[in-house]
Amino acid sequence: MTPVHFVFSSTFLLGLTGLALHRTHLLSALLCLEGMMLSLFIALSLWTLQLDSTSFSAAPMLLLAFSACEASAGLALLVATARTHGSDRLQNLNLLQC
Repeated sequence: MTPVHFVFSSTFLLGLTGLALHRTHLLSALLCLEGMMLSLFIALSLWTLQLDSTSFSAAPMLLLAFSACEASAGLALLVATARTHGSDRLQNLNLLQC
């Protein structure tokens, strides 16, 4: 495993660990997801550069577009949660109540 692969895999695992262990606020969970998506984007971009193939060149842009959609949907959920519940703490959220 090269140092570049180690850095990107450890970045992804660090975001996954943060998502699994630090679930107190919705904003911290969204930031962990965004960090995971950015590490995947950089790894996929470097992979297409190493292959020198044009057939995979659209894949990083597609992943970046999905990441932007995920970030905007997460921000909309965060604003809606803060307006209805007054906080973004995940312990205060109950999905069974309206």
